[in-house]
Amino acid sequence: MDYGRVRRHELTDHEWELLAPLIPQAGTGRPRADDRRVVNGMVYKIRTGITWRDLPERYGSWKTVYTRLRRYALEGVFTHALQHQVPRLGLGRPRRRPSHVVADKAYSSQGFRAYLRKRGIGHTIPEKTDQQHRRKGGRRGGRPPGFDREIYCRRNIVERCFNALKNFCGIAYDRLRLFKM
Repeated sequence: MDYGRVRRHELTDHEWELLAPLIPQAGTGRPRADDRRVVNGMVYKIRTGITWRDLPERYGSWKTVYTRLRRYALEGVFTHALQHQVPRLGLGRPRRRPSHVVADKAYSSQGFRAYLRKRGIGHTIPEKTDQQHRRKGGRRGGRPPGFDREIYCRRNIVERCFNALKNFCGIAYDRLRLFKM
């Protein structure tokens, strides 16, 4: 197969160079289908969400692609590949915690807010109705938490994205099977 021209849903040469050493090698038996071609078939299937039988012939037999995907998932190949990602390009070590949290009223407890403040994490969380009594007491009721309505409204974009992804059950199902979490 000619890999000179990379198609839209296929691995680049650089991506393949990083992934190839992590792919298990075949033992003895039948001649093996080209690993890169099969992995590109996996990528195409996952990115497009098509059914297995509709996989384009350029990736070989859909059964071969499916069988290898299942075998690699059971052997933990994808989990191992995630642990050996390309090093970060930015300066410093990668962040392990968010700089800001936007949450709904379910996370409005005083303890959760204190937890975030203690770790220097900004937050935008609306108060529950039953917690707003603190405002009436003035200084005795405690300081009301800051709330930026504009930031909170942008949370809706993320929620709508997750809602749209729920329509693609294949992505969620494959993610759970591919990466042992």
